[in-house]
Amino acid sequence: QVQLVESGGGLVQAGGSLRLSCAASGSFFSINAMGWYRQAPGEQRELVAHITSGGSTNYADAVKGRFTISRDNAKNTVFLRMDSLKPEDTAVYFCHAVIRKVLWRPDLDHYWGQGTQVTVSS
Repeated sequence: QVQLVESGGGLVQAGGSLRLSCAASGSFFSINAMGWYRQAPGEQRELVAHITSGGSTNYADAVKGRFTISRDNAKNTVFLRMDSLKPEDTAVYFCHAVIRKVLWRPDLDHYWGQGTQVTVSS
């Protein structure tokens, strides 16, 4: 069973910073891509940032220049550094991972964390 466990959310004032972490645990062969999504009340879940196993990244336009995604492959962990936070960044942030469970099957499975609340006050 694969689990993604997030930490680091909380309440911060506008202009402040937070760092989210997400660690993958369980039995699997390798992690392909990892990323962060967010969902505000009444809104659809949207991609925030994405990073491949090789370190290539992409960001939503709304967070470019303010958020930085990184990963520690040795620890199966992905991070999201969020600077210059705005009230519109308030949402539940979800970790996502694309995982290859076993060597002899190329299938990729998608996993989600339970979500962590980020609230930015004005």
